[in-house]
Order: sequence, then C-alpha cells, then structure tokens
Amino acid sequence: MKLEFVKINKSFSGRHILKDVSFEVQSGKAMGFLGRNGAGKTTTIRTLTDVFKPDSGKFLLDGKELDRKAVKIGYLPEERGMYQRIAVLEQLAYFGKLKGMSGTDAKKAAVSWLERMDLSDWASKNLETLSKGNQQKIQIIQAVINDPEILVFDEPFSGLDPVNSKILKDIIREFIERGKIVIFSSHQMSYVEEFCDDVCFIKKGKIILSENLNELKAKLGKNKLRINIDLEKEPARELLKRCDAVEDVLGDRTGIILQIKNERNSNEILKYLIEKGCTVKSFTPYRPSLEEIFIELDEEVEDEAV
Repeated sequence: MKLEFVKINKSFSGRHILKDVSFEVQSGKAMGFLGRNGAGKTTTIRTLTDVFKPDSGKFLLDGKELDRKAVKIGYLPEERGMYQRIAVLEQLAYFGKLKGMSGTDAKKAAVSWLERMDLSDWASKNLETLSKGNQQKIQIIQAVINDPEILVFDEPFSGLDPVNSKILKDIIREFIERGKIVIFSSHQMSYVEEFCDDVCFIKKGKIILSENLNELKAKLGKNKLRINIDLEKEPARELLKRCDAVEDVLGDRTGIILQIKNERNSNEILKYLIEKGCTVKSFTPYRPSLEEIFIELDEEVEDEAV
C-alpha cells in the first residue's frame, strides 16, 4: 500500500499552519516524520486522522481517495487522553467498540494485549493506579487494538523503561513486517534511525525534505571523512588545510570532518598525516547521524530565510 499526502493546507484564525504538505509513505516500512516543536507535525497527523479537516488537499491510498470508514487508522497522540478513573479492561473494550469492533472481539483483543504487555493483573484496576510507564502501554494498546492498516506513533517511547521499550520495539517491528503503513514521530533520533527506512522533515508548515534515510546519509557523507588525530583541534585544522587533497576542514562535537576532492584521496591524506608525525586515532568515511542531519537541515533553512 502507498499513502499519499497531497498538497494539504490548514489555517487557524487566519494563520497558515500547513502549506502544500506533500509526501508519501509505503507499507512494510516506517516513515520518520520529523520537525521542531511547532513545525506542523501534529496538525498534519490530525488532518490524516480527521481530527482537523484540511482547507484543501487530499489523502490517497493506492491512488484512490482515502476512505476512513473502510481503512482503520491507529493513532497514539503525544498528549495522552484516557479515563483515569475507569478500569483498564473496561475502557480498552470501550475504545475497541468505538473503532467498530464488536463487544466480544474488543474484549478478547484487550485481554490478549494486556497479557502481551504483562498487564493482566491490572485489568480491573483504574488507570490512575498504574505507573506512568504502564499507562503509556495502555495508551499503545488503545491505538492498535483494532489491528489498523495505518499506524501513527507520536513519541511512543515516552515514559517507558528499557524493558518496556524493547516490548514496544518488537510490536512496531511486527506491524512493519506485516505490511502496515507506519508513521513514526519522535524527538528521540536514535529510535527513528532504528525503525525508519524513510524520513520526512517539516519546517514552519512546509516539507523541506522527504527521502530514504540511507541514501540521504550517503549523499551528505559523499567525499567526506571523519578523523581523530592526536593534536588539539585548531592546530589540526591548520595542518589539514595545507594538504592538497583536502578541500575544506569542518568540525563537529566528535572530531574533525574533511571535505575531500574525491574518495581516492583518502590514502593520500592518511599518508600526509603520518608523514607529519600525527597519531591517527580514527579515520573513517563520514556518515552523519540523523541528529546531525536534523540540525544541518534546520540551519540551512534558517540561512535561506535570512
């Protein structure tokens, strides 16, 4: 399946929040939907889930207008909203029925998910008696209880300890392997890198990039090396600038990044450093982390706007 966001626009009180938002998500792999706070991520998601009606634009599933009555969408919002003083099993079954399940099927699914989440002992307890992490697990169950075709996770690991994070990771992987459409929004870049094949960046209501993550890393890392040598950073930079094979010397928090003329220059640069008496601690092709990409893209857009 392929889900397409096609020129989605949304305004509130005359303020244009979403501006021709367009990107696509393929089934069987996850899309990381990224942006700073206030960039438009939540508004975009809420137009998909029909919480907000877009002013213009449309959603397509395999080229046809998305029919929300025929296609199940599971949504885990960042702002959690369940009933604190109602028993866990009772309200999970209630949410299942709201999503079109029969009472019997909803209760059966809720019992199964509670067992999988190691929460069976809490089924008859009010939600307010659970820890923050266990409440988060209940929120996750309500999002997936009706086995939706499209899943949207907004900061799903918030409040989870390492053990429960692993449980959720296994669940997300399972949905991906089963060919579901998964949209994953988080500020925890390590989780996005772990799950997402593709990434989409939104900035001030506009999509600034939508691309395969590995291809993006390769493109941004082309003809670049990350090195660590036994010199202070500034003397090292000056030394490297005098090397003919180096086009530019860049820095980051973990060492020095070289922009080289082509990949064949790597051995020449390494030889140059050894001849200069440097102890080379590391010398590897540069592949930026998603966090580095996020910061670089954000800064580039800011510079273009000035």
